[in-house]
Amino acid sequence: MIAVLLLAAVWVAIMYVGFVVVFPYLFTVTLIGAAIGALGYYYVHAFQTLARIAVDGPSPVSAPEVSYRHYLLAQVWRDWWAIARKVVPGIWNRALGALTLLTQTFLLGGLWGFFTLPFWLALCAGIVAAAVPAVVLGVALTVLYGVVAAIGLAGWLVCVLVLAAVERLFMAYGRILQTCPHPFCYEKVGLPVYECPGCGARHPRLTPGSGGAFRHVCRCGARLPTTVPLGRFRLAAYCPHCGGRLPERIGRVRVEPLPFVGGPAAGKTTFMFLGIRALHARASAVDGRLAFVEQRHAQAYAGAIREFQRGGQLAKTGPELPLATMVDVELPGRARRILYLFDPAGEHYTGATEVESLRYLDHGEALLFVVDPFALPQVRRSLTDDERGVVEGSAASSEEDPADTLQRVLNELRSRPDRGRQRRVAVVVTKTDLLERTEIGRPLLNGADLRGWLGEVGLGNTVRTLDQVAGHVRYLGSGLATDPADVAGLLGWVSGLPVNGASADRPATPAAGEVPGTAPLRSPWPVRGRDASRVPLGYQLGRWAVLAGLSVLMIAALTASVVVAAAKLPWG
Repeated sequence: MIAVLLLAAVWVAIMYVGFVVVFPYLFTVTLIGAAIGALGYYYVHAFQTLARIAVDGPSPVSAPEVSYRHYLLAQVWRDWWAIARKVVPGIWNRALGALTLLTQTFLLGGLWGFFTLPFWLALCAGIVAAAVPAVVLGVALTVLYGVVAAIGLAGWLVCVLVLAAVERLFMAYGRILQTCPHPFCYEKVGLPVYECPGCGARHPRLTPGSGGAFRHVCRCGARLPTTVPLGRFRLAAYCPHCGGRLPERIGRVRVEPLPFVGGPAAGKTTFMFLGIRALHARASAVDGRLAFVEQRHAQAYAGAIREFQRGGQLAKTGPELPLATMVDVELPGRARRILYLFDPAGEHYTGATEVESLRYLDHGEALLFVVDPFALPQVRRSLTDDERGVVEGSAASSEEDPADTLQRVLNELRSRPDRGRQRRVAVVVTKTDLLERTEIGRPLLNGADLRGWLGEVGLGNTVRTLDQVAGHVRYLGSGLATDPADVAGLLGWVSGLPVNGASADRPATPAAGEVPGTAPLRSPWPVRGRDASRVPLGYQLGRWAVLAGLSVLMIAALTASVVVAAAKLPWG
């Protein structure tokens, strides 16, 4: 009986000491330790997820079809879910395992389990109570993700809006026009499709947006600029409507469509090549540059120049719809143009249906009206037999009245929203070297006004119509011996290029055999960026930002734990 009472007294003493003296401190230490353990477990898995630079790992980054989306739009939450999906079950299982081990050790180990109840309860209560700071930690981490995402997205949105506005101002200030030069398309291009120089992937929406503000990251890892001022014009561009290749500086330099309007055999092709030769000479004289966009056009030009030098005639233009002869011109200062010289066969102007197929007329604000003087009925009637023989033996003549040709074009232009209004119209009277050898053309040789002469030979109504539809009209008589400076001046004026400042001591005509090349007037975009096996730099920076915030949060939690421990435990 005494032994039982003694044992009971010992039990009561142990319970008193356990619950009154030991329990508060053991519970506090366990609570703090369990919370720190949960935080450390979370931090280890977060570090493993967020510090990884490979696309595989705890939170894999799948390869996109074209380009990666901005990290903060999707991947940041995939990372959060990957960490939470791993950490929450892990902490739960470890806590449950610890409770099971403590129960088996302190309560189910035999008779002495009756004496260890306070210690078991303090340890288990501390572990269970640690769920409260663990939940608070989880909420804080979720808030941290939200704060990082909100701050990053706010900065991203500001950059997107600013860059978009800058590009719009750049396009508006430079009056940048983008159109397709390819037959059966001729569409206006709002945004070309750009090709990645690394893998050849086509990017249809390479603008500040969901793929990034300053750069998009291609699926191959190459970083591509999102605006023209940032260098997007250095990428290969394609028409989004037909897929045809566009000039290399599209978007940075204004495209100037220049339709050559005239009937069959009016001399459009001859004047076009004479104009390119004169413009090339003028660009060289002022230390500018002129280059063909397509190699085939450079070859056609070289062949035409050789034919002129031999005194021959150019072959008739084929009946198919034309691919624009694209000429990239850069003069000192900011005088830059990509000229689309449209030279269709004259038959395309002989009917309303044929003119309707020339959709490039919808976009331009300038045109060249090429007049074959020997196609004018009044001129043909005035020729003597000898003059007619000279003319027919030297050049083919158009059978289409130029007044009818222009009227069909103007009727088509009136369907535009601006009613076909043109800023500049150049009227070119061809074959003047033959015309001046006739009686009716002799006044031109004596310096007669070309506009007045056209009115006298039956084009008075046409001249007055042009004055109504165009802001400015200029006239030029052209032949094989026409001064190249005059030709260059007219072509520069109609295309908006200031070409009248050539140095007097520089050659006014190109050297024999000198042909513009096709060398690009811009350097290609370099292939830079991470390998496709590594996450984009923007993803890594975003992960590091989250990890930095998590580190700060962990330091704050540890500091709070030390403060609580210092307040609750008797350190002396």
